[in-house]
Amino acid sequence: MRLLYQTHSPFARKALVFALEAGLGERIEVIHHETSPTLRNEAVYAENPLGKVPVLLRPGLPPLFDSDIICAYLDTLHERDPLIPAHGEARWHVLRLQAVAQGLADSGIKVRWETVRRPEALRYEALREGYTQKLLESYDWLERELDVDSPVHLGHIAVATALGWLEFRELPDFRAGRPRLSAWFDGFARRASMQATPLSGETQD
Repeated sequence: MRLLYQTHSPFARKALVFALEAGLGERIEVIHHETSPTLRNEAVYAENPLGKVPVLLRPGLPPLFDSDIICAYLDTLHERDPLIPAHGEARWHVLRLQAVAQGLADSGIKVRWETVRRPEALRYEALREGYTQKLLESYDWLERELDVDSPVHLGHIAVATALGWLEFRELPDFRAGRPRLSAWFDGFARRASMQATPLSGETQD
């Protein structure tokens, strides 16, 4: 399999960290592609009509895109304990954490547009503040709700890769007043899967 990837995408990193945690790293060739809303990458558009990474290319099968779907697929390919529980409240807990992590990354991207990415004359401060509040509320929720002592699952991976990206981009700090979340993230960031997938680079438009 080949994974179309970007070294500064929280979503691509989530898919690759998941693959490594599932023991599938040796089965995946990682291919870097630069994409942004203002930079059309024809190779990525050929596989994903949204023009975004990650995209998982499977021999003889249609490509899969969106990190959630890629992770769900990868969880069917290994013999370890599943990283996405199949049934019951454990499943909904993990998927709920993944939804919060997705929202963190999406909100951070929007804050970044209104802070540094959009031409200054076009930035909308009220929109930036609204998305900043979503970040802060989600940080507080994770401080209360994250299951910091349970075995690793998709929710952990999604949260860690989102928080890592927010810190990488110097977006609103998740650490201030949140010792439980901060300690958990620092421990997760030392895992081999995270160490093997460092964030780097700037968005190219």
